[in-house]
Amino acid sequence: MGRMEDVTFGRLGLDLVLRALPVMGSLPQETGMSRWIPCALAMALLAPVGYSAPVAVKPKKKSVEDMVIEANRKISAPRPLAKKLPLTAIEGSRVKVFREARKSVVYISSAALVQDVKTRDFLLVPAGSGTGFVWDEAGHVVTNLHVLMVKDDQGNIRPAADLAVTLADGKTYKTKLIGVSTAYDVAVLQVFAPLKDMRPLPMGSSGDLVVGQSVLAIGNPFGLDHTLTQGIVSALGRQLRTLFDTTVPEVIQTDAAINPGNSGGPLLDSGGRLTGMNTAIAPATGASVGIGFAIPADILRRVVPILIQKGYLERPHLGFEGASPVVAQKLGVQRGVVVSEVEAGGPAAQAGLQGLKKDEAGKAILGDVIVGYQGQRVDTPLQLWSMLEQDLPGATLVFDVVREGKLVKVTIKPGKSKPKAEKPTV
Repeated sequence: MGRMEDVTFGRLGLDLVLRALPVMGSLPQETGMSRWIPCALAMALLAPVGYSAPVAVKPKKKSVEDMVIEANRKISAPRPLAKKLPLTAIEGSRVKVFREARKSVVYISSAALVQDVKTRDFLLVPAGSGTGFVWDEAGHVVTNLHVLMVKDDQGNIRPAADLAVTLADGKTYKTKLIGVSTAYDVAVLQVFAPLKDMRPLPMGSSGDLVVGQSVLAIGNPFGLDHTLTQGIVSALGRQLRTLFDTTVPEVIQTDAAINPGNSGGPLLDSGGRLTGMNTAIAPATGASVGIGFAIPADILRRVVPILIQKGYLERPHLGFEGASPVVAQKLGVQRGVVVSEVEAGGPAAQAGLQGLKKDEAGKAILGDVIVGYQGQRVDTPLQLWSMLEQDLPGATLVFDVVREGKLVKVTIKPGKSKPKAEKPTV
């Protein structure tokens, strides 16, 4: 560096130097280099602001991996199709069965009537969904009764307030519940759709099924409509406990995947015939683990026509009535059916069954409590009434009864059903 005026600065740099000169001039003059301090300081101040020495940057060498990626990007193109092989005979048969059967499988949606806490208004809210299938040419659809049930605020189970059925073509129609059986967990709907669009499934028999044969399940698991799963008949003759505390006999066990939403859908044989109605999965799982159950078609063939004709399965006439669970609890009974009234001269009276009595103060005195029926445990009135639906007319019925703290058996021979036979309470 020579003289300060030989150095070229920017406008900003010059301002900084001029401001620094008075300060530098006041520094001690102990060395001969003190006159160059202002210039050196200015250069240091200017370096990060407007001055930088050129630096040579070496280009980064591409790695082998980067070169491979770059080369592959240049040649990327859609892959050519491989030659498609024709479907096997089994696959072709399965495809045909599904294409035909799906026209008969429907999607069932329901709503619950709830009361708004603030406004006290009643509102319809989505309650659930399930599957059903067309039963006949008259527009009837069959499904599980539990598919249509909802729980109210008090925990009572009752049919949904609003039902709708969506056919395979995507059109939705109003429907009405016309028949129920708590004994078999079966319900029948009348769908108000064009009959030409309601295609019933070919009817098959569950009596000729064999363990190991192929079966197909169609349903709406998790709301995914018209889902097909395949499996085999894993076992026959199982007993299925329903949500209504009844036991359905001769149930089909299958490993075809059945999940929530499949309930009420058809179980088909390899020819597309109805062999059962998918109803439940292994209770400990809540999802498919290869153990599902279907109500056999032979039970449906017997029960559904009666439900269409009468709306319910007629119970044998026994001549007694059971008290409600509320009354039973007030009487200190936690399990079983409290016999409230016995018809004079009826089958139950002739068998010696005893109802409630009253003391001098008018207070109810407990009579008989039914705790068993035909060797099966009885917990609630609904369970007993449902069990009675399963017995053939004329059968002799044996009840386990608690009377004055002792267990006794009462055998009742049913009488002729009365015209005013009550519809089972749901």
